[in-house]
Amino acid sequence: MSKFLQTLTTSNVILIKQKFETAEIFGFECRNRYWIQTEDGKPFGYCAEAKLGFGDVLLRQFLGHWRTFDIIGTDIHDQRTFRANHPFRWFFNRLDIYGSGDRLVGSLQQRFAWFNKKFDFLDSQDRVIMTVNSPFWKFWTFPVTIGIKKVAIIEKKWSGLGKELFTDSDNFRVRFMDQTLNLDQKLLLLTGAVFIDILYFETPAGS
Repeated sequence: MSKFLQTLTTSNVILIKQKFETAEIFGFECRNRYWIQTEDGKPFGYCAEAKLGFGDVLLRQFLGHWRTFDIIGTDIHDQRTFRANHPFRWFFNRLDIYGSGDRLVGSLQQRFAWFNKKFDFLDSQDRVIMTVNSPFWKFWTFPVTIGIKKVAIIEKKWSGLGKELFTDSDNFRVRFMDQTLNLDQKLLLLTGAVFIDILYFETPAGS
C-alpha cells in the first residue's frame, strides 16, 4: 500500500486546501487544484483537474462545472493514486472515482432537494452507502450519514476575507467519526470535499 493510502487509512482528520490562483481575482476561471494534508497541515497528496489544452480553457469559462473533466490525485512524489471523472451534466452533477488500476471505487451523485444540499455516495455497484443531506441554513457544514448514524463531516473553513470575496479558493476539513470506515469509503469522502466545492462554491459559468 502506498504512503498516500496508508496516511488516508490511519487519519481521523484530513484537510483539502485549494491552491490560490491570482487570475481568479480578475474573474478568470482556472483549473481546480488542491493540496491534501494531514490534520497538522503536512501535505501527503495533491489533486487537480487534468490539463486538456486551450479548448478546455474555453469550456471552463463558458460551461463552468457542467462540462466534462477529470481530476487526477497523486502522492507527494507525483505518483497517481486516484482519478475522478465528471461527465457532462446540466443537472444533478456526478463524480465517478477510480483507484489504482482504474478500478471503480464508487461515485458521488447529486440528488434533487427543494432546499437542502443533498447527494449520495455510491459503491461500485451504484448502491447508496452514505448520504449528505445538509439544511440550506448550514452553509458550510455537510454531515455524512449511513442510515441515521453520522459517520463523517465535511466542513468548509474560512479562507480569509480576500480569498472569500475575490477568488474561488476554498479550504475543507473532513472528519472521519466512525472508526470502521474502510479505505474506499475514506477515498469517497476525500473526493466528497472536492465535489462540494464544485457544486456549491465554484462560481457558475456566466455569473
